[in-house]
Order: sequence, then structure tokens, then C-alpha cells
Amino acid sequence: MDIEEKIKKIEEEIQKTPYNKATAHHIGKLKAKISRLREEALQRRTSSGKGRGFHIKKSGDSTVVLIGFPSVGKSTLLNELTNAESKVGEYQFTTLEIVPGVMEYRGAQIQIFDIPGIITGASRGRGRGREILSVARSADLIVIVLDVFNTEHMDIIMRELRDVGIRPDETPPDVTVKRRKLGGVKLSSTVELTHLDERIIRSVLNEYGIHNADVLIREDITVDQFIDVLEANRVYIPTLKVINKIDLVDESYLEEIRKRFPNALFISADKHLNIDKLKDEIFDRLGLIRIYMKPQGEKADYDEPLIVKDGSTVADVCQKLHRDFLRKFRHARVWGSSVKFDGQKVGLDHVLRDEDVLRIIIKK
Repeated sequence: MDIEEKIKKIEEEIQKTPYNKATAHHIGKLKAKISRLREEALQRRTSSGKGRGFHIKKSGDSTVVLIGFPSVGKSTLLNELTNAESKVGEYQFTTLEIVPGVMEYRGAQIQIFDIPGIITGASRGRGRGREILSVARSADLIVIVLDVFNTEHMDIIMRELRDVGIRPDETPPDVTVKRRKLGGVKLSSTVELTHLDERIIRSVLNEYGIHNADVLIREDITVDQFIDVLEANRVYIPTLKVINKIDLVDESYLEEIRKRFPNALFISADKHLNIDKLKDEIFDRLGLIRIYMKPQGEKADYDEPLIVKDGSTVADVCQKLHRDFLRKFRHARVWGSSVKFDGQKVGLDHVLRDEDVLRIIIKK
């Protein structure tokens, strides 16, 4: 029996097992077993070296990956957003390689990748799907592009992303597992656990060969999230859902789709509808802010802002500019919404906001 058959058999057992307090630990153990088998299958495929991998070189301030089924209009969309020239055609699998482009927006250089269209079963290797989806693991934002006529593909794409270790729109569980040589399993929790108990946790840990550990849980997590913590190879990436080709349908049809996808952005790449709104949304979802540098005795440079992540401190800016700014730092002055008054003197731990003006004073 190969690994896929084993996984299928275990999944069938989970479906047949009624979920209650008495069976929860057994189901947790089965889910852990599936996770381990999938990881084993991935390692085997990787070590076999079959197929040609996709190699991307990250650059710019952030990286965005366009994901969707074939012929949803990703290539046209990439061309609208960036300076790329991705091949466009009215047939499937037009894009056979990774096509990069750069979206220059609000002073930021945002790298966008158009990857080949995925298909059902991509995460298990169909249509080079695992190689394709692996590109998305390094993205700062995943833009899921749907054809307005095939919005049911959303569930498939989300499932395929999860199956390659991507956790769309989630944050890492606040859980710490420290292995020890002796002493058994010691569980501590700062919140009430409604999905887990000590028996379930021990069952999952045993499946991973962990019999001695300190487990600290700070949020009410599920057994799947606990398994993710133990796998330690999950990536947590925000997504933006985009419904394309809205110029081909009437308003009543669109209204029904909007009810199902209230948070999606509706566009037409071909007719340039809502493309500027999409650029705004990408910039905001990436959590980028603009900082205008003001050298001593000079005016602030409003033409080329420094792009940093929202929540960045003066220390983060110093680190990005040059390590000498951090090493020789005396103090800084800030003009903008992050301070009480313009020109306020601040230290390294001061948190900056969008469009702040910053002057750094260093030791001579």
C-alpha cells in the first residue's frame, strides 16, 4: 500500500468515526498520522529529483503571487498591474513558467509573480502543482484570481494551499513545545481549551515520538493547529480574493456572487475595471508604510520614500539604511502622525506611521 492509499484509508476512518469526547483523542492521533504521511510523501518526491523546479529571485519591498486555475486572466492582470509582458491567450496553460513583474506604487517596488494555473490535485503533484504552489510559500501576499463563471474554484484553491503547508489568512498559534529528556508531558494553558484536552495532546505528541515535553498554550486552538505547531514548517500568508471578468455578466448575476464573496474585489483585467482599486488593496494588505527621510540641513525627500512594514521602529529604519546608523545612533526627530508635535525627539524604539518624516542624528 503506497502513502496516498494509506492517507485515503485513514481519512475514511476519520469520516466513519463519530466525533465526541471519547473519540477526540483517537481522531487527533489519526490526523497527526495523515500529516506525517504527507510530509513523508513530500520528502520522497523532493529526494527523487523528478521534474524541473521553479526558481524565483525575490527583490523589491514585498512579493505577491497570483494564483488561480488556467485561463482566469492572471496574465492579463499581471500586465495591467506591472511592467511585465506575460503571454496572453484564450486557451489553457498559456503560462508555463513563472513570469515576474514589478508594480511601482506609492513609492514601493512590489514584485508580482504570475505562476502557471493550478488544477485539482495540484498539491499532490498533478500538473506540476506542488512545484507551482511551493512558489507561493515565499510570498508576502497571495492574490487568488477567480473567473466570475467558476467561483467554486475558491474552495479547491484554499484546500490545495493548505495541503502544501500554507495557512491562508491565519496567524501562527501561540503555542510553545519544548522537548525534554525526562519528566513526561507537562501541559500549561493560559486560556480555557474547548477543542483539546490533555489526552488529545498526549496522543498527538506520541504520534510524533514526543514523550517528554513542556507544552504552553496561550490561545484556544484546534487539534489541526496543534499539529501545525509540531510540524514547524507551516507558513502563514494573507490572501486577497479577486473575481475577474465582471464585464461579461449582468448586475443581477454579480449581486449573487457578491453575497457569497463579500470581501472579494470585483475586476475586469481586460477592460481595466477596478485595477487602481486593486493596487490600493495590494499595498494595504501588504502592510507597507512610507517614510520620508530628511537629511540634516536639507528638505525631506518626498520623491523616493523609504518603504517599511507597518509597525516598524526607528531602529528598523536604521537597520534597513545601513548598520552604521544603528551603531552610531544618537537620536532622531520625527514630523507626522506618530508624534505629539512636529520635530519631536525620539529614540530607537519609536514606532513610525505612514508618511512620517524622519531625520536620524548619528555620532560623528
